[in-house]
Amino acid sequence: MQSSFIILLCALLLLQGCEDETANNNIYRPDNGNALVLRSELDATLRELIQRHGLTGDPLQGQVLPDIASPLAQLGMKLFFSKALSGNKDVACATCHHPLLGGGDNLSLSIGVDAADPDRLGHKRLLQGNLIPGVSRNAPTTFNSGLWKQFMFHDGRVAQVAGGITTPDVADAQPDPQAGANLVQAQARFPVTSNHEMRGVTFDPAGTPQSCRDRLAERLGGYGNNITPDDALSVAETDYWLDAFRQAYQQPHDQVETLITEQNITAALAEYERSQVFVNHAWKQYVQGNFAAISEPAKQGAVLFFRERGAGGYACASCHRGDFFTDEQFRNVLMPPIGPGKDNRDPQNQQDYGRWLVTQQVEDKFRFRTPSLLNVTVTGPWGHNGAYTSLDAVVRHMLNPFQAALDYDPQQLQQANIPTAQLQPNLREMLGGNTDIAGQVYSEDDVQYLMAFLQTLTDPCVTRPDCLSRWIPSSDPAQQDPMGLQLNARFY
Repeated sequence: MQSSFIILLCALLLLQGCEDETANNNIYRPDNGNALVLRSELDATLRELIQRHGLTGDPLQGQVLPDIASPLAQLGMKLFFSKALSGNKDVACATCHHPLLGGGDNLSLSIGVDAADPDRLGHKRLLQGNLIPGVSRNAPTTFNSGLWKQFMFHDGRVAQVAGGITTPDVADAQPDPQAGANLVQAQARFPVTSNHEMRGVTFDPAGTPQSCRDRLAERLGGYGNNITPDDALSVAETDYWLDAFRQAYQQPHDQVETLITEQNITAALAEYERSQVFVNHAWKQYVQGNFAAISEPAKQGAVLFFRERGAGGYACASCHRGDFFTDEQFRNVLMPPIGPGKDNRDPQNQQDYGRWLVTQQVEDKFRFRTPSLLNVTVTGPWGHNGAYTSLDAVVRHMLNPFQAALDYDPQQLQQANIPTAQLQPNLREMLGGNTDIAGQVYSEDDVQYLMAFLQTLTDPCVTRPDCLSRWIPSSDPAQQDPMGLQLNARFY
């Protein structure tokens, strides 16, 4: 009798527990089936928004990207930090995309060739003669570059199309047979051909973009008859690179002409860039069930970020969509038109027409690619031209682009010699077209909530030099190239 009573009591308690769990909105079961107690009503709200937006917290979603320890990524790192890939031997890829500067350069507008001090990065980097920057756009971060699926560059001029990848080297958005294996490799082929970024004006001066790439490969390998003595490398340097390529490509007997090619150079660069995967942020932990991973203000900000307008939010996720926080599309958000402009027939115009320069479609004027927000706290300045030098300022702009553009103060720029004389006439031209984001009233509290949320999207590794050291070659001269062309950056 007593044992029967105990069995009945246990059954009743178990049934009551099931009823309580069913009725309790603060119970959540992720895919593994383990019940997790939600910490607040905000958690319940966010859980519904996370499910509605189909978030997993993992932008990789099954993709396999390179490991920095792989031989090819290690070769790519050496190339990425080598000034041998620039016409005047004074700029490396890392000059504008250094891991310790968020995969960028901490400048509104990059300074490539002809710097007063080639190894100085950051705000103290100036052009010789204190001239204005010739590069018209902010350097995009290389962090998580392997996650882009559709477009590269702010205007999308490298793009995935039917049958391959299109680039500026081909017409009518046709596949470029030399684009390479992926979008990152296709993108890596272009900075070396830009006069302001890496090429200069004296290297292969009458050549094409492809001949410039080929000449750089010949320089690195020490072969061919097209390299002048001033442009050439020493025999010890070319031997160093031949040995490095043979090791990385596991071809110990290949001839230099077939091994050190522009395709193999850019493939190695892409392997290094694609290894820069930094996605282990607090928001990922939260989405995957750790409700203590982010603060209450950050949760408030997440609700504002994901809720639609009219439902208590700002609909940020309509553009910054998914776990990569971008839909990879192009929009005119009235970013203040500072800088020298791009591809203008009238150099006094100082206007950048964005996506229109690629498509020639009038509706694409002033549209630029929606950036990913992963690690956004370390990737400033913000905007395609670095117009904003604080994250809270660009958040305010995105909440009300029209008013922010009218109120823009170029005094916030931290970089010297950025042209702003045409700001007002160029802004009037922009306001005469269509914008893609309508402004709305917002509170200062909401700005702070959104800031708290954005901070949860930063992988702690990108804030720690010791963690990032794996992506930076040794500064020991014994481990560098014989001519000392490795960029050993100085930031002060």
